Amino acid sequence: MEGLIGTVFPLLLMFALFYFLLIRPQQKRQKAVQQMQGDLKKGDKVVTIGGLHGFVDALDEGTVVIKCGDGSRLTYDRAAIRDVTASTGDMLAK
Repeated sequence: MEGLIGTVFPLLLMFALFYFLLIRPQQKRQKAVQQMQGDLKKGDKVVTIGGLHGFVDALDEGTVVIKCGDGSRLTYDRAAIRDVTASTGDMLAK
């Protein structure tokens, strides 16, 4: 019986450590990114995963049209938005 506990306990401990140090924080980050991508609004200043900076010009269920500095409009998937640097509410407050 002691041999079984001595063998199984370290495996359970290792799994618990992996869960709390790796899996759980990754799930939280993933949920926060999905929330941010779902809360996009027209006029938000965004950065894509490719590094493009621009403003949200139009939104569709799965796509976002981004207006760049030179006035061009580019269509991206919502999943390509990495960060919202300023929301419309932040810009109105300034």
